[in-house]
Amino acid sequence: MSKHFDIYIVGVGGQGVLTISNLITQACVAKDLGVNYYPTKGMTQRGGFVKAQVRCGREPGTYSPSIAPAGADLVISMELAETLKAIPYAKKGADFVVFGDRWLPAGVQMGKDSYPTVEEVIGEIKKAGGNVIYLNPEDKPEKMRANLYILGSVMAHTELSELISLEFLQELIANKWPKVAEGNLATVKAGAEAKITD
Repeated sequence: MSKHFDIYIVGVGGQGVLTISNLITQACVAKDLGVNYYPTKGMTQRGGFVKAQVRCGREPGTYSPSIAPAGADLVISMELAETLKAIPYAKKGADFVVFGDRWLPAGVQMGKDSYPTVEEVIGEIKKAGGNVIYLNPEDKPEKMRANLYILGSVMAHTELSELISLEFLQELIANKWPKVAEGNLATVKAGAEAKITD
């Protein structure tokens, strides 16, 4: 794996996109890795588009905070359709960890617009040369936080684990939220062990 590792994270407001990116950034800082965190918030309280870019393993001041098209090593998507916006930013061979949650825009709910199927999204990823790690939302235990669940899967199935171990991330999460550590760690573990589709 290259010493540089760029992560493009997408979803909608309320899903915990920024929590995922914050945790990865804090882990990189704690491991003394060069890191830049660049969040972009839309109408987060209304389910608007949210993205974050985390660039790991670079010397400060030597790179742009924005990931260039075809530059990301890893895409994490919390919402099925929003995955399509991230595809142009992924390298060929990049991993896509996709949580197939569906937040239907008003146009779709009113029958005016279409919404992509899981098969269509996976097909577009593969057409761009990406590797698919798909998580079915129905497999997630109901009371578990989706963002920590998908983060567990990220750590189990992508090269990010070569920079940050699952155990190190679990320790960070336990220390960040000590009162709910048991539940959060169980969620991360469930995500790491979750059934995936590729």
